[in-house]
Amino acid sequence: MKDKVVIATVSGRAYFLLVNELREKKIDFLSLIPGETVPTAAKVVITTEKEKPLIKHERILVFDETKDPTDVVNEAQKLLQGKERYEKITIGIDPGEVCGLAVVADGKITGTSNCFGIQEALKNIKNILKGIDASTSITVKTGNGVPIYRDLLEAMDSELPPHVRLEIVSEAGTDRPTKEGSHRRGLRDIASAIRIAARTGRAYQRGEAAKLEESEFEETTNFSS
Repeated sequence: MKDKVVIATVSGRAYFLLVNELREKKIDFLSLIPGETVPTAAKVVITTEKEKPLIKHERILVFDETKDPTDVVNEAQKLLQGKERYEKITIGIDPGEVCGLAVVADGKITGTSNCFGIQEALKNIKNILKGIDASTSITVKTGNGVPIYRDLLEAMDSELPPHVRLEIVSEAGTDRPTKEGSHRRGLRDIASAIRIAARTGRAYQRGEAAKLEESEFEETTNFSS
């Protein structure tokens, strides 16, 4: 069985939200009606509180359909990897009119997306951080290829928890040529975000929210790839 996540619900809203989140994270799943036999290869079953008594499985996650599905799907993703928690999470961002975003948890890419503007990128980052264990090391790395990265850094400095480490990363060599087109452009933004997440950056001092001077901007372009 390839599908090791099972959605067991007859709630149309719960099913719609869960399916969209699982597909966005590229997680394969199997749909069942509560009460049907769960395949032995299934690692986790997601259902609602009302339907939970109908499920027979050792790993059941309950989803509240009035809430965002991100938390429960993130938890399912951890269980698929055999983890109770992540040791280290790195989020790479390729800033621009469309921001590419990539999440790397313990060395494995667990999510990618394109965000239209700073506020959407910030919202996505906050959703990613929901439910993450307090002992997990979290770093957000931002590419310095366009001036808007400074606004993004200041927004994250102001709104993200203080234990989140922020880094500025040189984008030299991360934006590799590809055929143009909105779809391919989006893929390129994500590919750049993945490369940014993998690089060592320069720490951005939290709590200051001071604008970077032009000399600092130039300094970041001297990082080695």
